[in-house]
Amino acid sequence: MGKDARASWDNPRQFVLACVSYAVGLGNVWRFPYLCQLHGGGGFLIPYLIMLFLEGLPLFYMELAIGQKMRLGSIGAWTAISPYLGGLGLASVVTSMYLCLYYNIINAWSFWYIFHSFQSVLPWAVCPINSNQTGPTEECERATPTQYFFYRETLNISSSIEENGGIHKGQALCLVLAWAITYLFIVRGVKSTGKVVYFTATFPYLVLFIYLIRGITLHGAINGIKYMFTPKMAALANPTTWINAATQIFFSLGLGFGSLIAFASYNQYNNNFQQQAIVIALINSGTSIFASIVTFAIYGFKATVNYENCLNRMRILLLNTFDLAEDTISMDNILESIEKLNTTYPVQFAQIADKVREGECNLVKELDTAVEGSGLAFIVYSEAIKNMPLPQLWSVLYFFMLLLLGMGSMLGNVTAIITPLRDFKIISCFLAGLVCLFCLLLGLGFTTTSGNYWFTIFNDYAATFSLLFIVLIEVIAVSYIYGIKRFEKDIEDMLGHRPNWYWKIMWALTSPLLLIALFIFYIINYIQGGTPTYQAWNKELGESVVMEYPIFGQVFIGLLLVSSVCCVPLTALYAFCRKRKAGACEKRPSSVSTVSV
Repeated sequence: MGKDARASWDNPRQFVLACVSYAVGLGNVWRFPYLCQLHGGGGFLIPYLIMLFLEGLPLFYMELAIGQKMRLGSIGAWTAISPYLGGLGLASVVTSMYLCLYYNIINAWSFWYIFHSFQSVLPWAVCPINSNQTGPTEECERATPTQYFFYRETLNISSSIEENGGIHKGQALCLVLAWAITYLFIVRGVKSTGKVVYFTATFPYLVLFIYLIRGITLHGAINGIKYMFTPKMAALANPTTWINAATQIFFSLGLGFGSLIAFASYNQYNNNFQQQAIVIALINSGTSIFASIVTFAIYGFKATVNYENCLNRMRILLLNTFDLAEDTISMDNILESIEKLNTTYPVQFAQIADKVREGECNLVKELDTAVEGSGLAFIVYSEAIKNMPLPQLWSVLYFFMLLLLGMGSMLGNVTAIITPLRDFKIISCFLAGLVCLFCLLLGLGFTTTSGNYWFTIFNDYAATFSLLFIVLIEVIAVSYIYGIKRFEKDIEDMLGHRPNWYWKIMWALTSPLLLIALFIFYIINYIQGGTPTYQAWNKELGESVVMEYPIFGQVFIGLLLVSSVCCVPLTALYAFCRKRKAGACEKRPSSVSTVSV
């Protein structure tokens, strides 16, 4: 079965680039830097790299081996191993479908920002004028121009998930464009995907390198880079640091979605996937660290600008309150001036003491403000870009890079759905188009006024729990159902040698134990977390506020958590009943013939 004729990559390089394009995604740019910031800067690299070798690399290797050996998508591959395991592939397809539904909306946002970057003044750099032409829009004044552009102009967001509204036409058109390009990238299978990945896998590195050169030359960038590489070793004593490191490795490599199995199924049978697995995993982790240096340089610039603006506001407050000459207080001596004025004019200073305390300027505090996800990609970066020289150029480069990272990941996500279905000859001529159209139509819900809240639900709950479960069952199935000995022989048949002791120990013991620990932690954390909450945009305050999900939201979250996971036991039950029925049918004719004799 492993050696049947099948479409394949033109060369091994295409496979490596496809895996890099899929694995190196938005999480490397907006999730990893956030975790570094949250867990002690450079100190986070220690648990991250340890978890790479204990968990990420062995599981990545395992999925590539399964795909290359079986030369089938996830459903076919696991069914071939055991009919009772076909539900693993089905669960992967369902999870990938959920991811496809909401992931392309991020690419739509990137298109939206790119199109709005070709203006003499970036629209998120200043507040728009109100309808009366008397001043800036109130909502924008309460927030910031970058927040206003994202929440109002881009999302046109409602005040809660319970308030629904119409489709944002601009976003809907951007989403149609994103899906149209996705379709063109995958319409001819690996023949078209193999060509596209040369660009989607390499161009983001060019942009990151350009941003690195620009970033380290920005005023205050060194403050951010120092912050990243100054480890806070006390964070290593926090179990959450290690759990987040393991989770980041797990999701960053794209395990459990079926994409890696699908990609590997198009390899030549004797392709050296072991070497490729190591190279791809190291490239992925190296990219995370590289992107973090760029991000922290931007952090440092933004934090320094905010810090100096704060100092300047404080300086003006002191000059006006005490009626001092302009050159009396400078940015360099403002802290000393505060102490001196407090001592010299205590009565006057008492009148502004509250304002001084509220507006206290602290560079470290600015750097400590951790932001992840869309908040980092579309608000923090936009804030920094608008303060750069030639902001339009840097805006187009940055959001085009985000677009390519997102599109590269979408190639793997859609391939994970299409490949298993093509294996079963399901309307293969129009399959790619039908999958893209189906996801587009459902994805339009994310362009409504409450769409971002549904996006958050999918982002937080559609994949995390199910992927932990899927990969845990995968490694147990390979190690203890299929058997390590048989798996070794399969690898020897493909590579000419058996895997060494490191791989076998990881598959049989270390990785399953780590996955069980993560799985248990997730369940405990979910239960102890109480009612699920989300960040709702309050236009009256100009900021996000925490709200609890309504009953229908909680029910939907529950359905997301179990819908893909239940594919595993239900398919096993179906296989058992089918086998039992087949056995009963075989026995019935023999008993009849005995009676007739």
